[in-house]
Amino acid sequence: MYDQKQQPEQGPLAGFTVGVTAARRADELGALLQRRGATVLHAPALRIVPLADDGELLAATKEIIDHVPDVVVATTAIGFRGWVEAADGWGLGEQLLDRLRGVELLARGPKVKGAIRAAGLTEEWSPSSESMAEVLDRLLEEGVDGRRIAVQLHGEPLPGFVEALRAGGGEVLPVPVYRWMPPEDIGPVDRLLDAVVSRGVDALTFTSAPAAASLLSRAEARGLLGEVLVALGHDVLPACVGPVTALPLQAAGVDTVQPERFRLGPLVQLLCQELPGRARSLPIAGHRVEIRGHAVLVDGDLKPVPPAGMSLLRALSRRPGWVVARAELLRALPGAGRDEHAVETAMARLRTALGAPKLIQTVVKRGYRLALDPAADAKYADV
Repeated sequence: MYDQKQQPEQGPLAGFTVGVTAARRADELGALLQRRGATVLHAPALRIVPLADDGELLAATKEIIDHVPDVVVATTAIGFRGWVEAADGWGLGEQLLDRLRGVELLARGPKVKGAIRAAGLTEEWSPSSESMAEVLDRLLEEGVDGRRIAVQLHGEPLPGFVEALRAGGGEVLPVPVYRWMPPEDIGPVDRLLDAVVSRGVDALTFTSAPAAASLLSRAEARGLLGEVLVALGHDVLPACVGPVTALPLQAAGVDTVQPERFRLGPLVQLLCQELPGRARSLPIAGHRVEIRGHAVLVDGDLKPVPPAGMSLLRALSRRPGWVVARAELLRALPGAGRDEHAVETAMARLRTALGAPKLIQTVVKRGYRLALDPAADAKYADV
């Protein structure tokens, strides 16, 4: 298990906090992010419930043994393995594998192919894109009218896939191997949602559509959905491993970023490009200052900054070089109340954290300003 409190080393994601919603492979994703310097906030938005004792899966398995389909579509490795293991437990394993040897067996991607071959079977075809859309295109091109097609489900109905096959005249037999359920401990999800609303995370990662749907559902139950959607539309970057994962977010009007290859590694590399590209970089007092989520790079050197200090720095950076009044800075401080002395205290700590006191100038009786380099004044004059 990766250590969520581990201090990140400096890297492309140093100074950024990334939320991880995955239930499966969260350790792997968290470790990849931390190795690149990110602070990781993990909150599994769902849990996987196997259906080995489920009557629905048993009925589907018996139906396939008694009435062999023309095509079987395997969508996930964990699901296919779970299906075979459940059939073994019922004493039906050999019969199921015998029937699958005689059908057109399609695998969504390489991991599913591995699970199929480990069971002693051979897939007939697998799309290079790992996309269910390409599987659907192949089936529709072959023609599905009058054919029986068994589809191992992801854990929830595949959007449009079953409907399109049925519209083409196919008889579809769903094989529900496992289901997605809300997590038993909802506390981490609630803390992640609070962090999204307060901008305590810079990006939110999704590796499955059910996780995205579950997180939005919980936000709605808490009355936070509107605030979460605003955050995801502006300040918090929603990153999905692929287009299927993004569907619940897109349905809610949220634009997402996705890697070209639908893998965890490319997803992390995408964040390494996107998050630094969104950071504010300014020439201040002869230094290059880059403002990140919970830290600041001063001439490439990472300076962790307390939350109150980051709030002040962001308020100053919205109008670089301009004087920002203490009263306005007080409003930027979380829970500061009405005492402007809180601004002075937070400002002192901010200057100490930055290690370069001259970055922020005090303007007597007026407020504070970033000491923007003279050559940059014209550029930011109308910001």
